Amino acid sequence: MAMSITELERSLRALRLSGMGATLQARALAVASHEMDFVEAFSWLIQDELDRRRSRLLDRRYTLSGLEERKDLKDFDWGYNPTTPKRAVLELATLKFVDAREDALLIGKPGTGKSHIAKALALIAVNRGYKVLYREAHQLIEDINEARELGEIRKLRAQFKTAELLVIDDLFLRKLPPNAGDELADVLMSRYEKLSTVITSNRILDDWAKLLGDAVVVAPLLDRLMHHGHLLKFEGKSWRLKEAAARIAKRGSTE
Repeated sequence: MAMSITELERSLRALRLSGMGATLQARALAVASHEMDFVEAFSWLIQDELDRRRSRLLDRRYTLSGLEERKDLKDFDWGYNPTTPKRAVLELATLKFVDAREDALLIGKPGTGKSHIAKALALIAVNRGYKVLYREAHQLIEDINEARELGEIRKLRAQFKTAELLVIDDLFLRKLPPNAGDELADVLMSRYEKLSTVITSNRILDDWAKLLGDAVVVAPLLDRLMHHGHLLKFEGKSWRLKEAAARIAKRGSTE
């Protein structure tokens, strides 16, 4: 006995074919109105299911990455700071550096787009199926310290060792605890020549030893980062100041 549309939808949900269930009525109507034959409509139903599954997989990867906003390179205003290393950024966007297990350091003044680009690279990697982990630097150290207290440091280390791309954002934006240098070195040393890491910072490399409090740790750390690394320098005006000025101007025009 033939099933009704409602029964078919219920059965598709039971079979975990929600993508097909969501478009069943539309595809059935196309067949009934002779816009499609059965095979064409069935082909589209299968594609609908594949699209739904891919979308859910990407959403799950995005959630697991730790990213909290979807930044895109197409939204970046390259003209605002003409000295922005556009060519180098677009080369990183190919993700060849991830396949080659290389690292990238994005260094420069606050507000010049480093975090936007790092998040955009992370999103590109997520969409292409790479396992990505994004953390602001202070949060990374807090996660490590908490994992040690809870006896879960091995589990956290496993996450660092399986993420094909690790993004450590805003290093030195906040003051780090005394153990930060050792912890950061431990993470990065374990990934050297095995997995890729992107780090953004508003402090020049010469300052890192002083800020991490251990020149003995920092020297080999930077040596490894730069061995197969890409150094991108960001200069110019602050995006945040531009946006703040725009908000003030807009507010003034409405008063």
